[in-house]
Amino acid sequence: MPIVITIPKAIREKLGDEGAEALTELFNKIEDRYKEDIIELAEQRFEKRLAKLDVKIERVRADLIKWMFIFWVGQVGVLIGILFAFFK
Repeated sequence: MPIVITIPKAIREKLGDEGAEALTELFNKIEDRYKEDIIELAEQRFEKRLAKLDVKIERVRADLIKWMFIFWVGQVGVLIGILFAFFK
């Protein structure tokens, strides 16, 4: 949405109608570029945060797999111990 700019009468008289319209158009282009820059900056920041989050998720996943392995090894050990005690 372009900016609604009212050019004062004194400036409009100095620039003329074409100059005032060109100035308004220039301001609108500057605003559009400014919005694009802000969006690009926000995207970059979001991608950095997302990358950090991916690293954290991978660490948690690795820890979870490690603890699952330890749990199941322990369960198999206990089961083997119970079977040895039962069959002796």
